[in-house]
Amino acid sequence: MSGKNKRTDETNSMTRRNFIRKAGTTAAALTAMGTTTQKFTSNVLGANDRIGVGFIGCGGRSNTHLRAVHYLKTQKNVNVDIVAACDVYKPRLQKVVDGYKAKGYMDHRKLLADPNVDIVCISTPDHIHGYQAIDAVKAGKDVYCEKPVTHWRQFELTKRLAEEVKKSGRVFQLGTQGMSDPAWHQIKKLIQDGLIGRPVHAECGYFRVGDWGEADMPVDDPNAKSGPDLDWNAFLGDSPKRPFDVDRFFRWRKYEDYAGGPSTDLFPHILTLVVHMLGVTMPSVAVATGGKFRYQAREIPDTFNMLIDYPENITIAMLGTQANDYPGTGRRGSGQRIPVIRGWDGTLTIEKNDIVFIPAQGSTKKAQRFPIKGSEDFVGYWQKFLDCCRSRNTNTLSPMDLAYHVQTALQMGMLGLRQGKVARFDKTKETIIL
Repeated sequence: MSGKNKRTDETNSMTRRNFIRKAGTTAAALTAMGTTTQKFTSNVLGANDRIGVGFIGCGGRSNTHLRAVHYLKTQKNVNVDIVAACDVYKPRLQKVVDGYKAKGYMDHRKLLADPNVDIVCISTPDHIHGYQAIDAVKAGKDVYCEKPVTHWRQFELTKRLAEEVKKSGRVFQLGTQGMSDPAWHQIKKLIQDGLIGRPVHAECGYFRVGDWGEADMPVDDPNAKSGPDLDWNAFLGDSPKRPFDVDRFFRWRKYEDYAGGPSTDLFPHILTLVVHMLGVTMPSVAVATGGKFRYQAREIPDTFNMLIDYPENITIAMLGTQANDYPGTGRRGSGQRIPVIRGWDGTLTIEKNDIVFIPAQGSTKKAQRFPIKGSEDFVGYWQKFLDCCRSRNTNTLSPMDLAYHVQTALQMGMLGLRQGKVARFDKTKETIIL
């Protein structure tokens, strides 16, 4: 969908790409920032209480989050401070420390022990997310975690994280910022109201061009070495132990030890929306196809397709490749294919800035259009998270239980693809069967 609403508040209409372009500031301009020491507790906080944010991971995605929080502080007068940062690569960490006058750590556990840190933003490689998020909620911190919530091989860790978040009562939000778009919440309500009758089928997808290798992940320093300024063992985490490799460290998205390609990097965005709209939880069956159809200098697939069946007799079909970007007709033209939700009585999809209902053959219902009441808002997504942290409302726009359901389906697909099998979910034992 290409249309956008004109909104009076420019900040609220920011898309992810527009935000990066418009809200970016130089490190020199940030050096005037200071920190405060007021402590954050698990009680309900007022609008004037300060929240201290610690950033675990200081790469490109983390810098987008840093700019968002800085924008909220300086332009929206939100009482929030960037108080700490952590990265296993010291030169990358130092840029954030110098730019934002934050306390620097190379060990995330030391950052979590900092009393000035109330919430954390985790933007590390996929295979590290779950462990750091568990450590964070155990340390009494609320968590904004980038997607995917865990690596494709870490189903048991995903389950454990869901249990720990629930037990802790901490606020958790996954970095699927598309959930800030009111379109998906409006469609969910229309489905709940029975407009399409019993849901039966949904289709969606993600199409891009890019190998996430040489062109898309720059090497900061080709001469970098493991040592005091680069903690290779911390980067490896629970992945296979290997000698230090510059390419693996800086271009980790190419390697199956640390990433999953479209299955766990792109599909969490679109599947989260569809699972939310349909209200389904754990799949019954998932099957996937795909492989390296264009980019050979990598281990992970560039093309990934899935069919997911749910106990409610609903199928979700997802198609995706990084070899071609058509149809790049997502809500914001980012490569996401607009979801189509089919029910016994009709279909819901999006055309420009309207939700469209198309009656099914034989239905007595009339075609309808519903204006979408807003747009995706990355800064607003952060604001919602901070509001939840203040009020202790664990129902964020993308909570942990939703992340668990989505990631399990994607893990089933990836595991099934690798073994050439159909993946099934045993709901009683809460486990994946191949």
